[in-house]
Amino acid sequence: MRIVVVGGVAGGMSAAARARRLDENAEIIVFERGEHPSFANCGLPYYVSGEITERSDLLVQTPESLREALDIDVRIQHDVIAVDPQARTVQVRNAAGVETVSYDALVLSPGASAIRPPLPGLDSPRVQTLRTVGDAVRMRESVDEGATRAVVLGAGFIGLEAAEGLRMQGLAVDVVELAPHVLPPLETEIAARISAELTAMGITVHEGIGAASVETGADEDVVVLADGTRIPADVIVLSVGVRPDTEVFVAAGIDNDRGALIVDEHGRTNLDGIWAVGDAVISTDRVTGVRRPVALAGPANRAGRLVADHIVAPETARPIPQPVGTAIVRVGSLTAALTGANRSALDAAGIDYRTIHLHADNHAGYFPGAVQMSLLLHLRSSDGLILGAQGVGPDGVDKRIDVFATAIANQMTGPELIDLDLAYAPPYGSAKDPVNLAGMIAENVLDGELKLWYAEQVDEPGYLLLDTRSQEEYDEGHLPGALLVPHVQVRERLDEIREAAAGRPIRVYCASGKRSYLAYRILRQSGLTAANLSGGMLTLRAARGDLFA
Repeated sequence: MRIVVVGGVAGGMSAAARARRLDENAEIIVFERGEHPSFANCGLPYYVSGEITERSDLLVQTPESLREALDIDVRIQHDVIAVDPQARTVQVRNAAGVETVSYDALVLSPGASAIRPPLPGLDSPRVQTLRTVGDAVRMRESVDEGATRAVVLGAGFIGLEAAEGLRMQGLAVDVVELAPHVLPPLETEIAARISAELTAMGITVHEGIGAASVETGADEDVVVLADGTRIPADVIVLSVGVRPDTEVFVAAGIDNDRGALIVDEHGRTNLDGIWAVGDAVISTDRVTGVRRPVALAGPANRAGRLVADHIVAPETARPIPQPVGTAIVRVGSLTAALTGANRSALDAAGIDYRTIHLHADNHAGYFPGAVQMSLLLHLRSSDGLILGAQGVGPDGVDKRIDVFATAIANQMTGPELIDLDLAYAPPYGSAKDPVNLAGMIAENVLDGELKLWYAEQVDEPGYLLLDTRSQEEYDEGHLPGALLVPHVQVRERLDEIREAAAGRPIRVYCASGKRSYLAYRILRQSGLTAANLSGGMLTLRAARGDLFA
């Protein structure tokens, strides 16, 4: 059997390596358009920052090492320009010309290419992307040659990693994001902390506005924003998104959705003998059922392995799992991560859901070094099924999001998180881990024991606002018209609260939602109608910073 793989890196090389492990007699050929068939593309920003010091550290495997270890014929700088599915051949262009190569099984892993919006001046040599080892080397060379100012267009994961890396190298950095906030997949109240961290790092953030043009100059370029703001730059990083790099394969007759190749649960396309994996493939979201590309290395690696299983041993091959979409990023001293669906995806899919917030320490509060993280969960209203989770904080976010990702994959409900037996010692967690606490809040909300109100409802009339923090906290900033009753005084001042409410429902809040929950329980059991602010003032300030400007 001759297996031909188009494209290396995550999906393609995983398929090739797995196929060799399953079949020692197969002939395996990998055609890679670039210079490097297997490199750490997720490590590129950290080469720019200088944290990864050697270019060679980015190279996971070379053609020589793959030949020696796995007897895989890897041909770099070979570009597949046509596929004939009837003849089962591909045409490949290289330095010597064009050759035709036959296949028994063809695996497509062409990846995606950077979107280049039609902006005047975007062809300037100072405009760079960050998708290959060559891109990272070029960007690092710009730094070493004396670049002092950078503009990053697009504040997604790669854009912010590039911005952080350039800032660590001492450049003045501006980040421009057309969406209302950086890291658009994050909810506003989570992303707000990342925006604040960028500012604290000395990075200028432009949110809710796009670039209009790039003016090229002899000594520097100028990025002109839609509002007329002019930003000089030596380096311009283009990171506004990617699109599947599939034109050749669509032309061969492979079914697609806006360029993303359509495959079944085993990675098969509509053409016999052709499979596809990675960024160029459309996937079905496990939570919403929406079909979309998922440009993440983990799913691509796993899909490549399972495609090889199906080619070599189809009778025992497991189907490719639907992705959950778990992602994480470091920005300065903070980590932000998400898994599953966000509000916009749930709204678009018409799924009714509830959201809970909590602010918890990464480990036992009495152990030195405890720091607070912010977490949120989206739960299906009908049964509490976990639909998505997000978090941000200095430490411990990664471990909690991984637990939530596992819970989503196993279709767990929020209350079932209460019973998870998680590792505990004071330096690592708490006896009631934040994951367990999230389950307790979820259970209270779903069974009606806890009524919540949210930041987006803060301007609604007809309620008594009850602030249950201390006098000092109240004096530092409070919601207009709020009655201050510290939570330890609620019992003795019930008559005062009842009189102030005058029959109106009571909306209770504190800093994080914990003290106000204690007050809420007293109010409810005293016959008053009340609701507790989800996430407290910490979430409110993040979601509605305009109230406190």
